[in-house]
Amino acid sequence: MRKTTNGWLNGFIGMAIFAGSLPATRAAVADFDPTFLTSARATIAGLLGLVLLILLRQRRPELADLPSLILTALGVVVGFPLLTALALQHITSAHSLVFLGLLPLCTAIFAVLRDGERPQAAFWLFSVLGSAFVVGYAALSGIEASLRGNVLMLAAIVVCGLGYAEGARLSRKLGGWQVISWALLLSLPIMLPIVLLTLPASFEHVGAPAWIGFAYVSLFSMFIGFMFWYRGLAQGGTAAVGQLQLLQPFMGLGLASLFLHETVSWTMLGVTLAAVICVAGAKKFSG
Repeated sequence: MRKTTNGWLNGFIGMAIFAGSLPATRAAVADFDPTFLTSARATIAGLLGLVLLILLRQRRPELADLPSLILTALGVVVGFPLLTALALQHITSAHSLVFLGLLPLCTAIFAVLRDGERPQAAFWLFSVLGSAFVVGYAALSGIEASLRGNVLMLAAIVVCGLGYAEGARLSRKLGGWQVISWALLLSLPIMLPIVLLTLPASFEHVGAPAWIGFAYVSLFSMFIGFMFWYRGLAQGGTAAVGQLQLLQPFMGLGLASLFLHETVSWTMLGVTLAAVICVAGAKKFSG
């Protein structure tokens, strides 16, 4: 019971950190190229992970762990950051945040496929219901008006769900921060050259909001958040604790409104409040 409770606590902290990711990315892509932003944040976090792995003398993953680390890296180091950065050139962070309501269902599906978890039938009812609120909102707000942004966000959700489930599975063996560190390190030989190739000729045009967003996604979204998130998923169950992501849009919408002055409609708030109820129901029937 204590381990499960700690899992939900660590998961909540990780989710709260991730809630600022899309607003921060939105601020960053205003002045940074999406490809540069994706590679630079991964490079900075990768170097930080490398330092920690060396200082704390962590053992190397086994060869059998390599496929899982590759999937984790493709999902959360490359796929989700790049696809969301591209999407946020076409849609607001407030709009993109609601799509995150699909992430718990996607993560739960991959937890079943890759890790053999078996939540109760009622769990799936609440998980699907929460996702239905999100899809309904997207349709009502005119999904065809920003088709490219919406498609990019949906693709980001799929690869991220796989990366979350795969990383959580490996965290039971290696540890949460170790998994993201090794995944980042694995990506470093690719990401560092891309940084050099896409490096802007000058940073004079980059404003303070973009720098703040860049720093946030590099340190918190790409590294610190995963220290709590993967530990929480490993302790409390990927499918169960993953439902906390239904709360992420609610927190992110507030941040988007506060810092980016984006409009948060009553419909958005209604969708996210409904998601809170679905999280409570999913938690009850997750065992």
